[in-house]
Amino acid sequence: MFLKEIKNIFHQELDALYQKDEVNSFFYILIEHYLGLQRFVLAMEPHLIITKEEESPLFEALSKLRLQVPVQYITGSTEFMEMEFIVNEDVLIPRPETEELVRWILDDIKDHQSKLKILDIGTGSGCIPIALAKYLPNAEVYSLDVSEKAIVVAKQNAVLNKVSIQFIKDSILEIATLDEDFDIIVSNPPYVRELEKAAMHENVLKHEPALALFVADDNPLVFYNKITAIAAHNLVKKGSLYFEINQYLGKETELLLETHNFSDITLRQDVFGNDRMLKGIKN
Repeated sequence: MFLKEIKNIFHQELDALYQKDEVNSFFYILIEHYLGLQRFVLAMEPHLIITKEEESPLFEALSKLRLQVPVQYITGSTEFMEMEFIVNEDVLIPRPETEELVRWILDDIKDHQSKLKILDIGTGSGCIPIALAKYLPNAEVYSLDVSEKAIVVAKQNAVLNKVSIQFIKDSILEIATLDEDFDIIVSNPPYVRELEKAAMHENVLKHEPALALFVADDNPLVFYNKITAIAAHNLVKKGSLYFEINQYLGKETELLLETHNFSDITLRQDVFGNDRMLKGIKN
C-alpha cells in the first residue's frame, strides 16, 4: 500500500476525535517509531510503498488511537529535555510545562559551584530528577514516590539516560520529616480537582494514572501543604522549593508558602500564560 494512503486512512478514522494537525503528528511519530522514516519522507517520495508486514503496526496503532490511547503509550516512549523516556500507563506522560520548571531550576543554579543535594517528590516517569541529574552531573539527586510501579519505570529511565538517582518508595503524606537536608526540593504533585475532570480529554481520563493526577475538591492543596511543611524543616538555610501548580490555585499556593515563612516567593506563568510554577526560599 502507498504510505500516503495510510496517512489518508488515519485522517478518515481520527479527524472526528482529534485536530488534523494532531493526527498528522501521530502519523509521523508512528512511521518514525515503527519504520524509521522521517516526517519529510512523503514530500521526497510521494509514491512510497510499504509492505503488509510494515503496515501492520501502523494499523494496530490506529485502532488504539481510536480508543484514545495516548500515542506515547502506544510507542512506549516520549521525549523530555532532549532525552528519551520510557512511559506506560503506570506514569504520567511528561508535559512541556514540566520542562519549563526544570529549566527554571537549571537557570537559577547555572553558576552554582558546590555539590547540590536535590529531592524530587512524586517521581512518576522520573523526568524531573533524571533531567536534573543529567544536566547537573555533580548533584546528588533523590526521588520519592508512593507507587512501586512508577519507581520501576523511573529506574529504567535512569539507566536509559545513564544517571544515578536514589529512589525512595514512601508516601509523602505519611512522612513527618526526612532524615536528610536538601539544597533544593522540587515537586509536581497531584493537583487536578475532581471538578476539573469535565474539561479534560478522554485520553487522559481513561489512560493516565489517576493517583498522580487528582485531589479532592475540598482539600486541593493537600500535597502542597505537606511538602511545604517538610521543606520548611528539611531544606538548608536559603534552600529553594519549586512546585508545578494548578493554574487556578496560584495565589492560594503562594499564600501557603508565605504561611510557612518562605521568602522571595515567585509565581511564574508557563508558555501558555497560565500560573504554573512557584518558587520560594527558606528563611
